[in-house]
Amino acid sequence: MKQENSLKKKTISGLLWSFGDMIGNQGIQFIIQIILARLLTPADFGLIGMILVFVALSNSLVDSGFTQALIRDQKANQTDYSTVFYFNLVVSIFIYGILFFSAPLISNFFDQSQLKSIIRVLTLGVIINAFSIIPRAMFTKEVNFKVQAKVNVAASVLSGIVAVAMAFVGFGVWSLVVRMLALNLVQALLLVFTRRWMPSLAFSMASFKRLFGFGWKLLVSGLIDTTYNNIYYLIIGKQYSAGALGYYTNASKFSDVATQSLTATIQRVTYPVLSGIQDQEERLKRSFKKVIKLSGFLIFPLMVGLAAVAEPLVFLIFGEKWMTMVPYFQLLCIASMLYPIHALNLNILQVKGRSDLFLYLEIIKTIIPTILIVVVIWMDWGITLLVATIVLDSHLSLFINIYFSGREIAYGIKEQVLDLLPIYMISLGMGAIVYGVGAVVPFAELLTLLLQVGIGAVLYITVSKLLKIEEFATVYELLLPLIKKSKR
Repeated sequence: MKQENSLKKKTISGLLWSFGDMIGNQGIQFIIQIILARLLTPADFGLIGMILVFVALSNSLVDSGFTQALIRDQKANQTDYSTVFYFNLVVSIFIYGILFFSAPLISNFFDQSQLKSIIRVLTLGVIINAFSIIPRAMFTKEVNFKVQAKVNVAASVLSGIVAVAMAFVGFGVWSLVVRMLALNLVQALLLVFTRRWMPSLAFSMASFKRLFGFGWKLLVSGLIDTTYNNIYYLIIGKQYSAGALGYYTNASKFSDVATQSLTATIQRVTYPVLSGIQDQEERLKRSFKKVIKLSGFLIFPLMVGLAAVAEPLVFLIFGEKWMTMVPYFQLLCIASMLYPIHALNLNILQVKGRSDLFLYLEIIKTIIPTILIVVVIWMDWGITLLVATIVLDSHLSLFINIYFSGREIAYGIKEQVLDLLPIYMISLGMGAIVYGVGAVVPFAELLTLLLQVGIGAVLYITVSKLLKIEEFATVYELLLPLIKKSKR
């Protein structure tokens, strides 16, 4: 019982600090994004969107699955960490060299001459990130998100100030480039300084083989997943225009503020915690089930609600020139409401050491979206239907993830779907009503948004309480001490 309480306390503390990191870091970045969106053009954001896939793939290659391997390994030592550090650094320099000399080819592919210099500057962040991988892995393994939260907030503030100042005086797309570089640099410096870890003058092939033996499958699966998640940037940038990609990029960033942040919060806290009880089957399933249901209870209404209030929300935040992004944003919200459930199920495969199955799943899951994308492009059905394929793929892929992860802990499709279905249906019903309210009321955007949010919150809370949804009581118990403290 004492171990159970200790695990619960550690998990809740990690979740609270990680959630605080999300609110602080993502909140600040979101505010900066709003200011920059009003100062810059959709084409500026589109130019950065064209490069995102190369940056994301490069960072995956540098990490090579070692972070997850180190977090999972309960006996990792100084030699292990040093070996991974040197590997990360060498690979990052090598990849930067490839990107530097490939910049003209990428620029010609998109027919954007500016990209050549942007790529050569922006991808310096790949080398910078190599210095922060080990300190971040150490903090994550200890479920210490307090330090990471402070580091991320400080980096967001400093990089945001620099970017806004540059955009205000007319630097255009370069303000976005400097923002990303400054964010990487400040994070790396602060993480290294606060951890005070230095690598030893040692590189162990035994350590490399052991960690890479687990991590390489995660690397390949990560590359497949990263390519697929960013393939829309390539397609829209190539098939349409920088402006069109700018709308999609901002819609994606906007939806990511909520869903990707929550997904990362839940994933990075639960992975080290669940790894610590990987050999206790019943306890692992019980803990995983609670996290799954609680995640759905929080994320489903949030993302459906955002989709329902998209029109007044985008108008008030970004202005009339960004209204073209509304349907993209709505579709991405519906697709991404399932992302935390995806991530948690994939976490189980890593916890159980099934990186081979993790890779196998990523290969399988690329088949359906590839077919959908090819059909939409071939038929020339436009960007909206292209983005709609993400919604369909998100739902189909979830069943694949659940099936394989469920076999590892005896928590299969039927049981997991039945656990999540009530919350899913309540959220969709709430969203339909909220969207209908926005379509019929004659109020100004701000009043419409406030009315929709109020009605949505009351509906979701009331129905959850009436149907005695277990997670409602859990959230209430977590918030009650904070409410009492604020009253005092």
